Amino acid sequence: MKLLALDTSTEACSAALYIDGEIDQRFELAPREHTQLILPMVDNLLSTAGINIKQLDGLAFGRGPGSFTGVRISTGIIQGMAFGADLPVVPVSTLASIAQAVYEDHQHSHVLAGIDARMGEVYWSQYTEQDGIMLLTGEEAVISPEQVTAQAGVDWVAAGSAWASYSDVLLNQLGTDIKHQYPSYHPQSRTIARLAADAFNKGAAFPAEQAIPVYLRNNVAKKSTKIK
Repeated sequence: MKLLALDTSTEACSAALYIDGEIDQRFELAPREHTQLILPMVDNLLSTAGINIKQLDGLAFGRGPGSFTGVRISTGIIQGMAFGADLPVVPVSTLASIAQAVYEDHQHSHVLAGIDARMGEVYWSQYTEQDGIMLLTGEEAVISPEQVTAQAGVDWVAAGSAWASYSDVLLNQLGTDIKHQYPSYHPQSRTIARLAADAFNKGAAFPAEQAIPVYLRNNVAKKSTKIK
């Protein structure tokens, strides 16, 4: 299987190429430079692998939550590529991308993923590992840090920019269940590609016109569906 994944949903910009389980990624922390960086990243990945876009089996992107403008950038690029090459698309949660990275890097099976949503709010979700894939438990939401909750009695670790911005408030709200924090983690294409490959194998790919972003502020809570 060959998949190309993109993410521009936060200050991080990345692209990754998944080929039969191996992943090559380009990643930069570059606020407001995503439109200049993302297509050269894609070109570099494809040329390094010696393939073109029509040789791919599918595309994936970080569908949000995140910056409104950032999510729109990756959505638009992926839709254009998908229409042009007649490829299916897998939208992947940016919160799931963070949780998957923590699992792959540190083998933590229970992750509270949070992204600073600005305006005194956080994008928030809980993930638990099953067969190497982090799965959403409960719902994704945009809420104030004072309103977050987590399942009790679980050895949670925390990840994402919400923990850089609101660590004290979140810890006060959640108590002592947090075993470790990874506040510098951002969504990234390598884990979007991993999650998309799993979804693709399960038949959860969509035509380009159904590859839509998720903002959460327009839809305060989104239930777990196909791939999170």
